[in-house]
Amino acid sequence: MIDENITVSDSSDLEEGGTPELRGYLSKWTNYIHGWQDRFIVLKDSTLSYYKNELESNLGCRGALCLKKAKVKPHEFDDCRFDVSVSDCVWYLRASNPEEKQQWIDILESFKVESGYGTSSDSSSNGGGLQRHGSATSLQSTGSHGHSTRRLTEKITELETYNELLSKQAIQLQQYFDMCIDSYPKIDDANDAIDAVKLADGNDLRVHAGEVRATSTSFRATCGATVATLQHCVELLRRREKQARQAEDLYMALKTQLNEARLASKPGPDHEEGPHSTLPDDEFHDAIETGFDKMEEERCTRVVPTVHTRDQIELPPPAIDNRLTVHPLWPEIDRISTEQIQAAFEGVGGEIGWQLFAEEGDMRMYRREVEVDGMVMDPLKAMHKVRGVSAREMCHYFFNPRYRYEWETTLEQMTIVEEISSDALVFHQTFKRIWPASQRDALFWSHVRASSENTFAVTNHSTTNTEYPANSSACIRLFVTVCLACRSTYPAGEQPTRDNITTSIAYCSTVNPGGWAPAGVLRAVYKREYPKFLKRFTGYVVDQCKDKPLAI
Repeated sequence: MIDENITVSDSSDLEEGGTPELRGYLSKWTNYIHGWQDRFIVLKDSTLSYYKNELESNLGCRGALCLKKAKVKPHEFDDCRFDVSVSDCVWYLRASNPEEKQQWIDILESFKVESGYGTSSDSSSNGGGLQRHGSATSLQSTGSHGHSTRRLTEKITELETYNELLSKQAIQLQQYFDMCIDSYPKIDDANDAIDAVKLADGNDLRVHAGEVRATSTSFRATCGATVATLQHCVELLRRREKQARQAEDLYMALKTQLNEARLASKPGPDHEEGPHSTLPDDEFHDAIETGFDKMEEERCTRVVPTVHTRDQIELPPPAIDNRLTVHPLWPEIDRISTEQIQAAFEGVGGEIGWQLFAEEGDMRMYRREVEVDGMVMDPLKAMHKVRGVSAREMCHYFFNPRYRYEWETTLEQMTIVEEISSDALVFHQTFKRIWPASQRDALFWSHVRASSENTFAVTNHSTTNTEYPANSSACIRLFVTVCLACRSTYPAGEQPTRDNITTSIAYCSTVNPGGWAPAGVLRAVYKREYPKFLKRFTGYVVDQCKDKPLAI
């Protein structure tokens, strides 16, 4: 059954032998800046065309391929993708599901077979099509090309010699015939028959008889040799033609290999990150920036869900849940959380090495440049102030998984692996892929706790779980240590309200990307994305807390 996204011409046209028409939407790889884009694809009159959308299908296509000469190849790993190529022009296409992809491939391949332009294996099974000789055969056949050329040259020289002999012998015989005519001038060709025996035995010509017989014999031998040599030349020319075809097949095979190698060097959807990447750092950076811009556009256009009424029970508890203290992860959670909260509000001066790299209003962003085995692991620290919300409220929205999809634009999928207690969870998160970097995932515990001086903090730290092994799928596992520490202040002697409360935020992050990416690109992304993230998150919390009771 044909997928609803695909339209095929009616059956009456197909029964009459008409050309099938296929049309529908597929994702098409455009370039490293814009990535995959939905395009309207049409197969008609042996041509595969694409348009930006169905409304523009009457305004002229944006590109076309002759399907009779095209190769259709399913992707080795991506179940929804297939490639259509003609020479060095390749269309990378993705369907919405594997079934739709197979429907497209089946129709395209069936069209090629019916048109007599299938692959070599298909054509041979149907008794037609062009056969392609292997490279080994072509090399072996063309190895004697020089010898064949030499032999043909020799035979042509022989023919030139025979031509000279035949000319001389023909002149001699012609002279004999002229002598015969001169000896009998009264012969009337119209009325008198010429007696060839009498001519040959005439007394006047008898002295030339031996010479004529010798010339005739030589003439006959020369003619025979000429015919044999001509036959040999014909055979040699046939061999040369065969060798020329084989050489052409070899040339086309080598040209195809060269095109494949050239395509492999071009950035495409299968381009992978690595220290030997052929993609320049500036293009890598442009692609990453474009990916983040798309995510931001999607977030801005997304319909905001109905705001949930905040339940006091969901707020971070003022004391540590007893269920957490008996869990095997408790010693690690307690140690790392204590260290992170203490470091969050430490100064950034002196010999610590923090460098200010972004400043906007009350926000300050610092970093230290650290590389481990060639991978950038720069620790980041952001200091910010927000008015009108408490530290408890900030940490509530950062910790609670209910709200994470609303403020985390890079999140593709989130799974709660384990609910340890009301203040501790284990998460597995898959992040959206931003080409050309590989897709990432993370497995970490998250713990929220109260501290002294109206301080709350959420700490996330990578962990392990046998059910979620690292790097077992298409994702590269990244490792994180993140702390959001918030401290609220308000005028002494006054009750805290939305109007007089101020929350200081210290956001610390150390990320091991788990795989290679250009150091300059990562640092540029940090400089751009971390301030945007912090502003987006704090703005989200302010909007959520508006017109709600203050929770301290």
